Amino acid sequence: MSLTFTNIVCGYGDTLVVRGVSGQVQAGRALAIVGRNGVGKSTLLKGLAGLLPLAQGQLIWGGRDITGSALHTRVALGMAYTPQDNVVFAELSVAENLWLHLDDRDADRYTELFGQFPLLARRQNQRSGSLSGGERKLLAFTRTLGLRPKLALLDEPTEGVQPENIDRMAHLIRQRKSTGASFIIVEQNLEFVSACADDVIVLDHGEQVLQGALDDLGRERIEQHIVV
Repeated sequence: MSLTFTNIVCGYGDTLVVRGVSGQVQAGRALAIVGRNGVGKSTLLKGLAGLLPLAQGQLIWGGRDITGSALHTRVALGMAYTPQDNVVFAELSVAENLWLHLDDRDADRYTELFGQFPLLARRQNQRSGSLSGGERKLLAFTRTLGLRPKLALLDEPTEGVQPENIDRMAHLIRQRKSTGASFIIVEQNLEFVSACADDVIVLDHGEQVLQGALDDLGRERIEQHIVV
């Protein structure tokens, strides 16, 4: 399944942050949204996830118009969203964070993920709020992949994460892509983008200034738009 978004305009109240952004992510591919801080990347992702209403634009998911649908509707259709901040329920344990939103306790759901991130397996009884920032990011990433979504929307998933775990995250994304899953990833880490993304949209002041396949654009050209 693919998600196509056209002329997306959204923001907060009367303040429009994202203006006229269009793109597509196809099954088995990852789209990275990059740009300097404060250019509208997270706002765009919230609009695509259904957390922010669109002032203008259209979203088509697998041939279905989901423009006005709520976040929970999109989850039911196979989409999952991980925010940049407040990524876990701090007062709950690691295990409770992983299972709270699921109807079953199928151990296979997390077996492979625990193999990649054994720290989470060891700390299942630990309160999530006592984890480091990077560990909470890992927990949120693991929870999202545990949903086995058709499309995962990840906001700054590597922020504060140790390099070896970033490599494992990229490996898991590539592996999930091979099964047909797709990803939209807001990210500052271009090493991570290069390791797992296929296509890129570069934002500046809420508008897309560069778009295309990662291999065609090249990292140097992308960096020219995001280096302060």
